[in-house]
Amino acid sequence: MCEQLTSLKKTGNTRIGKIGKTIDENLCVRVFPAGVIDGMLFKGVTVDVHLQKGVTADLMAHSRAPFYKRPDHNGTVVLVLGAGNLAMLPVLDVITKMFNEGKVCMLKMNPVNAYIGPFIEKAFASAIDQGFLSVVYGGAEEGKYLVKHDGIDEIHITGSDKTYDAIVWGPPGPDQEKRKASDSPLIRKKITSELGNVSPIIITPGPYTNRELRFMAEDIVGSFTINSSYSCCVTKILVLPKGWENREAFLNILTEILQQVPPRKAYYPGTAERYDFFTQGGTRGSYFGTATDGALPWTLVTGLDPENGQEPLFTTESFCLVLGETAVGSSDLLDFLDKAVDFVNSRLWGTLSAALVVHPKTTKDPRSNAAIERAIGRLRYGTVCVNAFPGMMTVLGTPPWGAYPGSTQGDIQSGKKWVHNRAMIEGIEKVVARFPLTSFPKPAYFPSHRTKHTMMRRMTALEEKSSWPKVPGVVIAAMMG
Repeated sequence: MCEQLTSLKKTGNTRIGKIGKTIDENLCVRVFPAGVIDGMLFKGVTVDVHLQKGVTADLMAHSRAPFYKRPDHNGTVVLVLGAGNLAMLPVLDVITKMFNEGKVCMLKMNPVNAYIGPFIEKAFASAIDQGFLSVVYGGAEEGKYLVKHDGIDEIHITGSDKTYDAIVWGPPGPDQEKRKASDSPLIRKKITSELGNVSPIIITPGPYTNRELRFMAEDIVGSFTINSSYSCCVTKILVLPKGWENREAFLNILTEILQQVPPRKAYYPGTAERYDFFTQGGTRGSYFGTATDGALPWTLVTGLDPENGQEPLFTTESFCLVLGETAVGSSDLLDFLDKAVDFVNSRLWGTLSAALVVHPKTTKDPRSNAAIERAIGRLRYGTVCVNAFPGMMTVLGTPPWGAYPGSTQGDIQSGKKWVHNRAMIEGIEKVVARFPLTSFPKPAYFPSHRTKHTMMRRMTALEEKSSWPKVPGVVIAAMMG
């Protein structure tokens, strides 16, 4: 953020990478790596922002960082309803609203992670002292009071679509449905949001070795078990090719790795009830670990019927420790991609993030690579990651993060507008990240990573103040993982 603000001051615009075109001839712009150190630490990783149709290079340059070029308000107070699952999200939301949009913030901590509030107050002491930020606490009643307060001009929520609907339309029930039908919201303030998702990983057929299958499987287990599976972007549905010759071997490796991950505390409120619902009272799925001391076993439900439009694991974000698997199409790449994209777009709830697993040899064939690019273009998700966990985009902090455009107030899906977005780009359609199929060192979210506690401390110090002398410590800790 400091680098982008410096660029704005010196050049009048934010800094971006190379500009190109998607297979659909839409403009795309590179936002990561953001520098030489990024390129070295994340070798082979690129992140591009795909712009909406009609956005030209000139328009993109003119429209970036609108607050700094054409302030559109005389002082706006935004209420940030902080997420309760990840400590970094309230901070990143506040940074977006304050520095991207130039707004004064009131951050209401979620009761689940209110304990981090004092640390945020310490970190933002200067902004608090100058009246740009306040941090407040409380539960649903305090939140209800604040969203209606005349001193609040706008609202930003990171959380559940159910919470969003309760704020905008009132408590669930007949009255809420009537208000939706007549377009009579209780709140008419501007609301931006980042909500949930049933996050899929689409595994394309390819000539995978056993080593590659194992790396893929641990990547998926890591992206499912991270933060006890309490994140909007954690993997929830595996979409495999029907008749794929590697299905049994892959699922065997996946279950082997799941067995090695100790159960973690099911800390988020309502988990037991949701878990009971999605596992049908513990009668379906394979279980890994024992339910003790507030922990629940990791659960894998295979063989879900892709034609079942009522399957809860398709229609509702579970926000608990349940992973589903289904198979569509065939082992023919083109047929599978068409069927898989249709399936996730039409059957799975949410528009936030999705992932594709693609073998590098697939992209070397022009016809197959074109099919992959068409699939990326067709996926109606705000973030599409190739060969990696989409949550990496929130960790990087630089790329935009948000739902695919097009949701309505009455059908909010995964939300509206973008956060993070350090280059302050307008007219975004989606973010596309590409990673190598396998890498060394392994990602820190892999369950088998042994030195992540050391590596991430050093990475944090590097992010605080980027300098070359700090790089070797990060690299050494990563390689020892």
